[in-house]
This record gives sequence, C-alpha cells and structure tokens, in this order.
Amino acid sequence: MKYTKASNLLHLDSVRHDSTVDGVEGLWFQTSAGTFPARYHAAAGEAAVLWVGGAGGGLDGPAGGLYPRVAGQLIKDNIASLRIHYREPGDLQECVRDTLMAIEYLVNTRNRTRIALVGHSFGGAVVIVAGSVSQAVVAVVAMSSQTYGTSRVSLLSPRPLLLLHGQDDEILPDVCSHELYQRAREPKAIILYPGCRHGLDECREAVDRNLLDWLREQLSSQQNKGEMFAG
Repeated sequence: MKYTKASNLLHLDSVRHDSTVDGVEGLWFQTSAGTFPARYHAAAGEAAVLWVGGAGGGLDGPAGGLYPRVAGQLIKDNIASLRIHYREPGDLQECVRDTLMAIEYLVNTRNRTRIALVGHSFGGAVVIVAGSVSQAVVAVVAMSSQTYGTSRVSLLSPRPLLLLHGQDDEILPDVCSHELYQRAREPKAIILYPGCRHGLDECREAVDRNLLDWLREQLSSQQNKGEMFAG
C-alpha cells in the first residue's frame, strides 16, 4: 500500500472541544470515516509530539501513563503534545491515516511546523510509516516495536530514529528493534533495557529520562527543515 497525501489523508469534518482538565484539552475528531478522541497539551513554540498507542489504541501509552507524564514535562520546553486513540485499532492502514490526519491538524490548526512521532508496539510501525510520508515530521520514536509493516523504515532518513526496547520483552523480542536498526539509515539510535518487558514498566524511569532528553534535543534543534529534506 502506497501512502500519499492526496489519497490517504482522512477528511477532517470538525473538532469538538470537550472539557479541559489540569490544562489538558479533551478533543473529539469527527472525520469522514468516523470519530476518535484525543488530548492536547498546549505549549508555546512551533514544536509538538504526536503520541500513538499499540494495537489496542489508547491515550496513555505504556509504562503506567508514559504519554501524559512526558507530555506534561515537555510543556516547559515549549513543546506541545497531541495524544490520539485510533478509529480502528489494529488496522495498520487506517491507523496511519489517523496519524497523518492528526499531523495535518497540528500543522494547519495549531501552527506546529516541527513534529516528532512516538509509538509503542504496533504503534511503532504506525509512526515509521507516517513519519516516512509527512514533511512536517522531523523525528520518530518506536518503542517495543513490531517489524510487520515497517518496510519504509529506510525512508525515514534524514529524520532521526530512536528505538527503545526491553530485553525481556515477552511479546515482541528485542531482535525486532535490532532488525529495524539494521534496516534504518542514519541518523539512528537504539537503547535496550535489561530486565524490562514489553510494557516497559520495569524500566519506567530510564525510559522517561531517555525519551524526554531525546525529544528535547530533536525538537529544540534549529535545523532548517528545507535543507533537511532537500533532494
């Protein structure tokens, strides 16, 4: 399946604003193919992180709420976050379309010009595909990622790729991230966590720290995007 902007982006009909709790805005995206919820963490600046879940979707991610936890810390770095739940969890093509539409929302409605994608498990494939398509994406993180659906990983370059994986992953062994690392082009990095399983609970503090530091580094960069994607 080829992903192109013209044929694969959903049409966004409207965004309904729900309640705001502790500064986090609840949203409902009404699209041409259904509705899905999201949470937006507002911040100044032009950068944002888009967070997507595994095959079951969800808004909070692994490791006991990694996504809202790190998103809250990024606000002081002027980095916003959007957490989305898929319309059709487990359907790679549709989840990629949700992600591409959410990127367009961040660009066109929230004026975010530099976006990092973070996905866990099945979501690793989602962000690899979406990241290889969108010009607004400047960095990609795949955690405990599967390899199915990741044939485009080499096309992420020159966007940096970070792979995080527990060495005791009982669902997707760390060989998956090793394979992705081998097939990806530079810039790329891989971090493995001894004694850590698929949900990353056992290495929660280290994952938080490594992810936060890497996202700050990538999104605070003043690299010229036009030069980045030239040629």
